[in-house]
Amino acid sequence: MMGANVAAATVALLLLITTISSSSQDPHHNQIPLGSALYPTTQPTSWLSPSGLFAFGFFQQQQANHNGDFALGIWLVDGNRSKNTVVWTATSNDDPPLTPNAKLELTKQGKLVLQTQESNHLIVNTSETAYSASMLDSGNFVLYDQNSTIIWQSFDYPTDTILGGQSLGYEAQLLSGFGSSASRRFILAMQFDGNLVLYPGDTAKKPIDSYWSSGTSYIPSYKHLYLDANHGSLLIKDKSNRTFLYSGSSLSGRGIIIYRATLDTDGFFRLYAHDINNANLATLGAWPEGNNSCSVKGICGHNSICEFDGKKPHCKCLPGFDYVDPKQHYIGCRRNISQPNCSGKDYIGFYNMVPEPNLVWADRPYYAAAKKSQKEECAFSCLVDCKCWAALYTNGLCIRQEPPLRYARSTVQDEHSSAFLKVGNMTLNSPMPVPDQPPQKSSTSNKAILRIILVTSIFTLIFCSTIGISCHLMSKIRVLKYKRLLEIGDLGLNEEVALRRFSYTELKRATNGFKQELGKGSFGAVYKGVLYKAGRSRRFIAVKRLEKLVEDGEKEFQAEVRAIGKTHHRNLVRLLGFCAEGPKRLLVYEYMSNGSLGKLLFGDERLPDWDERVRIALDIARGILYLHEECEAPIIHCDIKPQNILMDEFWTAKISDFGLAKLLMPDQTRTFTGVRGTRGYLAPEWNKNTPITVKADIYSYGIVLLETVCCRRNLDVNVSEPNEILLSGWAYKCFVAGEVHKLVHWEEVDKNVVENMVKVALWCIQDEPVLRPSMKSVVLMLEGVTDVPVPPSPTSISM
Repeated sequence: MMGANVAAATVALLLLITTISSSSQDPHHNQIPLGSALYPTTQPTSWLSPSGLFAFGFFQQQQANHNGDFALGIWLVDGNRSKNTVVWTATSNDDPPLTPNAKLELTKQGKLVLQTQESNHLIVNTSETAYSASMLDSGNFVLYDQNSTIIWQSFDYPTDTILGGQSLGYEAQLLSGFGSSASRRFILAMQFDGNLVLYPGDTAKKPIDSYWSSGTSYIPSYKHLYLDANHGSLLIKDKSNRTFLYSGSSLSGRGIIIYRATLDTDGFFRLYAHDINNANLATLGAWPEGNNSCSVKGICGHNSICEFDGKKPHCKCLPGFDYVDPKQHYIGCRRNISQPNCSGKDYIGFYNMVPEPNLVWADRPYYAAAKKSQKEECAFSCLVDCKCWAALYTNGLCIRQEPPLRYARSTVQDEHSSAFLKVGNMTLNSPMPVPDQPPQKSSTSNKAILRIILVTSIFTLIFCSTIGISCHLMSKIRVLKYKRLLEIGDLGLNEEVALRRFSYTELKRATNGFKQELGKGSFGAVYKGVLYKAGRSRRFIAVKRLEKLVEDGEKEFQAEVRAIGKTHHRNLVRLLGFCAEGPKRLLVYEYMSNGSLGKLLFGDERLPDWDERVRIALDIARGILYLHEECEAPIIHCDIKPQNILMDEFWTAKISDFGLAKLLMPDQTRTFTGVRGTRGYLAPEWNKNTPITVKADIYSYGIVLLETVCCRRNLDVNVSEPNEILLSGWAYKCFVAGEVHKLVHWEEVDKNVVENMVKVALWCIQDEPVLRPSMKSVVLMLEGVTDVPVPPSPTSISM
């Protein structure tokens, strides 16, 4: 009986292997035709590969903050495991969660479109038309043209995993936990110099931040990381050189083995082998080597210590700090007391230096004294230094560290090293006495000098007393004014009080328990509220709860909010106040009674007429120009879209959510490690791992401008002609053919004005950032001050 079972199992295994082999060679096997669709809760929910090993479709998220929501991706189907293994994700954690009414369709026009309540957007960014699709047994989802040639494949866009037969190409990267709540905590980058390097996700990928490297920068030409599907070899190679990270598995030949290399959420890059026949999962290799998670930089957030118990890491706050989020210790910690101004003895008396045994950190110090010193002197030098938060004394070298303290961890006791932390006296448990300042050498003085000093001191004392009394009186007056403003709910309209700080209870009361939701974006939900002034007059407000903001600390958050509060322009939604209590972060804005531009353009109510749309387009352009070039600290918005353009009671367009993607200083550029913003409005450079500049906003504005001109979404599958699905492509064709009137066929408008606006939009959406105009030039062209040259065809919309 047992022999018969073994024989049957062997036959079944051979049939499965034969199926996989034949199906992988036939692109028409299990072909997905045009018009096919998937749904989160009703069948079909996924498209399977021929053998059923892989599936592409909707899957339910199990995260605490997304429980019940759905994501879209590819997973390895493992019937004997309690959880399928997701290997590719189409939606990131920055995208709004997918609800049961979402739909994925391979349209009759050959576009793979994700439809949600809010919008439709292309999953695949290609100008070519698909004629069919397939989920292959390699784990690769592909689109074919009419000649069965692959025009797009998921293997070219890895998220956190590469599978057997897949490469991580030149200057590409994996992001840990892509699509999960822990998304982008770590990065694996295939660098231009040939090195494969691991970094924390919130850094600019500098050498000081790396925690593992392959050491392959000697490879001179194009390089990529490759995972062999047959033997599980993991190697970095170019045309003539190979460096093996893992040379191959002995599991090959034992049945169906699926190899994958994943950047896990704990920061380790691991190579796995799935034994499908025996339902086993083996870990073949891990980088960095060893199992001490505290060796991974960024495993614990700022101002916390990583302690490893032999099985897993634990993140503990430094003395004088509390968790940013008590439920998620890895996020980091912040000071639990307000910091005084740096003013000599008062400042020194506020703090003390506390020894922290077995503490080390791997961050770059801002000061290191090479001269021999004592550890007490090292601690004291940090105490009197306003910038210093921690000091490390090692072998006579004194290292001083400024905030935030990164990459701190416990280590074995080292008698040659001592760490000291600056802690407020009220939080001290066992303060360490530090030496007084070295006594100054005494010198004799004659009586004349003493008399001069005495007389000068008396006059100085009288003068300072007078100034002090005056300042005290002025301060009391200001305090009384401020209290009066709070009582009447003035919200800082007086120039002396720029922003009002609200308590969480106040805002909960003002919004009736956050009852009326106005909308929800990538940073959180917005609620309508009302504040009552003296005499029971009322003012409506919009309260935004920041759900995905990881704050560096209360002081830093307030500084950033105040910087946003300093931006005042007719076409920007005004920030009135904020709330910062524990982990809660809320912003209070003026209420926009006429909703968003998206509702105006795409809703069921009347469409704005041509003159209104021209005025709205100029309003938006002038608001962006102010953010880029005219405010105190230039700001890249990163999410220009109709839903972030709000209309006030007079139908003036105002930009919202500016500054929430961090301020950009004039002499800096920032490299974002993942897509931020909204699909359909993102510039091509978001997907190229290149620095993001103000030109990304120009691209988004170009799409919004076309939508404003035509009163339709950039992507609309419910159109009469296939070439009209993508508005940007259709607009260029109409311009070239001299038929821009087709874009606004329902109304009589000046063809020259329409053509000018379309030309401006086409310049804005050029693929190369250097070809896009500045916002100043955009405004001048829209106002008719300067001529609009003929734009070239943007590559991404060429058909």
